[in-house]
Amino acid sequence: LQYGTDELPNPDLRPQKLTEYEIGFRQMLGERSALKINAFYREYRDLIQSVSVTEAYPTTYIMYGNRDFTTSKGFSFQYDLRRTGNVMLNAQYSLSFADGTGSGANSGLSLARSGQPNLRYIQPLNYDQRHTLSGNLDYRYGKGTNYNGPILFGTKILQNFGANLNLTAGSGTPYSAQTNATTAQYGIPIQTTLDGSVNGSRQPWSFRADLKINKEFSFDLGTISGNERKLRMNAYVWVQNLFNTQNIIAVYDYTGNADDDGFLSSNEGIQVADDAIDPTAFRDQYSAYVNNPNNFSRPRTIRLGLTMNF
Repeated sequence: LQYGTDELPNPDLRPQKLTEYEIGFRQMLGERSALKINAFYREYRDLIQSVSVTEAYPTTYIMYGNRDFTTSKGFSFQYDLRRTGNVMLNAQYSLSFADGTGSGANSGLSLARSGQPNLRYIQPLNYDQRHTLSGNLDYRYGKGTNYNGPILFGTKILQNFGANLNLTAGSGTPYSAQTNATTAQYGIPIQTTLDGSVNGSRQPWSFRADLKINKEFSFDLGTISGNERKLRMNAYVWVQNLFNTQNIIAVYDYTGNADDDGFLSSNEGIQVADDAIDPTAFRDQYSAYVNNPNNFSRPRTIRLGLTMNF
């Protein structure tokens, strides 16, 4: 353990406090639909954060303390349609603001290690997503007398068959833009310069659609221990990220792009590339390196499954 760089334990930490207010209104729009309006306010106090204890004996050290607070406030609209015929629908939109003095227990660690005072100011939190939209559409055929689908040769071919489409969209979360290109490679110490304010820039919007199609089957197993038993099977196809949308989940602070950190086009990057044994190979390999697949959401995934209950 080195004083001034690592955190010391603090047995005097207090419990974190949450105060929450919520008010809502729900109105029926018909026999099978309703609208819900909801407003909320949440406040966290005594959140844990890295703190620098300056001029302590025998030297300055860093520990965790109850210093941070955050607030979340906003409202939402929700529409629900109970199953009408074959269709069931619900949709929701929410607008929220999440601000505070820190997004986590180590968000102030760099400041504490730099020897600066324990400054606190309000800023958007890392998870501050202003706009969120979601919708779920379920189309399903019933069974027995509730079946209203096609019949082929006397067989209700779509009995217990259905499809579910789930849609989600959201505005981008914040990040701290910088005015100069930096890289963690090749031992090049480059000081980061903030462009604007902390968490003052936004990543792009994201969109995702998931589709699940399934059909249930039922088979009689006869009488077991005096009880009639049935085997129920559910076969499904589940397509996640139906449209193979390339959602961005992380960007480089200098460019705001997910596949380019801007280092190769900077003065330092040009010099490093020119000094390489093969400048062209260096640029190609570096571009492939920074095009990190972890900066994007997962591509389309198709799952086939079968569940059984008896």
